[in-house]
Amino acid sequence: MFDPCARAAPMQRFTSPTLVSILALAAMLAFTSAARAGDTTATQQLNFWSAQAGAPGDAGKGRVFFGARHGGEWSCTSCHGTPPTGQGKHATTGKTIPPLAPAFNPKAFTDTARVEKWFRRNCKDVLSRECSAAEKADVLAYLLSLQP
Repeated sequence: MFDPCARAAPMQRFTSPTLVSILALAAMLAFTSAARAGDTTATQQLNFWSAQAGAPGDAGKGRVFFGARHGGEWSCTSCHGTPPTGQGKHATTGKTIPPLAPAFNPKAFTDTARVEKWFRRNCKDVLSRECSAAEKADVLAYLLSLQP
């Protein structure tokens, strides 16, 4: 006689903690691989933040934003220079910073995780808050407008 419950036991093996752990590890590795250097471009970042803002980045607004102190002690130019096409220097530590403009630094804005990290950190240093999507798009539009 056919017993449908007898077939249920093998199916339970597919939901074992071991299989779930393996699948979770595989998903994590796939996600981590996607967030490595070279997973994006400055133009892709501009397009992403423009879409998030609901408007294209504005290079003119980005230039003004980049040079403004926003009520605090620092501006973006404090560390990245004016224009940010050469090496900068951290205002406190003196650590050398590579050029920020993508035309002068091919590695700029090519790693999504680093882009998110540095926008978050630098915006909090300059603005005492995170930058909005529109501010990020404007700054990226400005940086992409800088050419040799």
